[in-house]
Amino acid sequence: MTTSGSISRAKAAVVAATSIATTLLTVQTRGKGFVDLTSEVENFVRESNAKEGAVTLFIRHTSASLTIQENADPSVLADLQTALSRLAPEDAGWTHDAEGPDDMPGHVKTMLTATSLHVPVVNGEMASAPGRRSI
Repeated sequence: MTTSGSISRAKAAVVAATSIATTLLTVQTRGKGFVDLTSEVENFVRESNAKEGAVTLFIRHTSASLTIQENADPSVLADLQTALSRLAPEDAGWTHDAEGPDDMPGHVKTMLTATSLHVPVVNGEMASAPGRRSI
């Protein structure tokens, strides 16, 4: 195996979990699209006084999902919406349409993405790659 560049690792940190903070976030949407929840999660981390640990997010809806994506360039979200619409188009002959033509495509898109996320908290903030990310 060959590698380019170098690898480094910080000293291991041990965290004693003495408490768990929970909340319920309710989001009303207007159909398909993306909703940026980053500031809500950041507020929760701050309000719960978390220093080291993790935030676990779980969505209860079966035709919606969670993802972490770039938020610096709006074309990323537009392209992701295009890709998901190509993978699960509304006019694919679905039989399940109880909540409208985007219902079954929403279920398929959820199956392709995630219903939960686990985000590390380091020094009181959600860990992220350089640059702004969105949940």
